[in-house]
Amino acid sequence: MRVKSFKLYESGLSRFFGPLEAKIMDILWDAEELTIRDVQQVLDQEKVTNFNTVMTVMNRLVEKNILQKRAEGRSSLFKPVQSRMEFLNSQSKEMTNELMDEFGNVVVSHMLDALEEADDDLVAKLERKIEELKKGL
Repeated sequence: MRVKSFKLYESGLSRFFGPLEAKIMDILWDAEELTIRDVQQVLDQEKVTNFNTVMTVMNRLVEKNILQKRAEGRSSLFKPVQSRMEFLNSQSKEMTNELMDEFGNVVVSHMLDALEEADDDLVAKLERKIEELKKGL
């Protein structure tokens, strides 16, 4: 396996995971299903990582229902419960709902201010969503 950059880890995933968890998830989302040894070998290409540490983190991700684990012979194979996009969508939705619950109008105001830097497609999508909401009232 070749080393990939951990760009997503450096930004978005670090909001939801610790550094090693984020790297492991990034590897598994790219490969879909791997053993602990497979993941460790990819991590070792960047920095030597202890097998037991990788095993502990991956088993904790199973306990958190982020990874699924299945036995195959004497090994266990791990794969993400959700795709990268499904995970990011669900987590960002949860974060947005929490912000709205806690800060309400202030969050909406900041989001509207951020639209000044948004691309035209995003603004058009927002306009369509607002029209849908108006029709539903």
